[in-house]
Amino acid sequence: MTYRTGAYVMDTRDNRIAQVIGGTDTRVRVRTPGGGTAWEVPVTALRLATRDERNAAGLRPYLSGCPDCAALEDAWRKAPDGERPQAGADARAHWLATHATVRENA
Repeated sequence: MTYRTGAYVMDTRDNRIAQVIGGTDTRVRVRTPGGGTAWEVPVTALRLATRDERNAAGLRPYLSGCPDCAALEDAWRKAPDGERPQAGADARAHWLATHATVRENA
């Protein structure tokens, strides 16, 4: 099992939040969110970061560097009140499908 590139994970060995930048079936390459030092972690020592952990770290989906996330965030901010729930759902769906989903390797 691997994590998609861009997903925020917790390195459970030292309870440190990281962003996935690559990996193999058994090891995942991560870095400090927003850039910085990279390191490798065994897949078994990772779990997805919770929303509270991402928020506590000041992370939002649009900070991932993904242009689609930035555009969806902008659309949500500019949407009239009645359209904001759908705009938010679109942004969440993109984030989950593209960045935060755990998937099995083939």
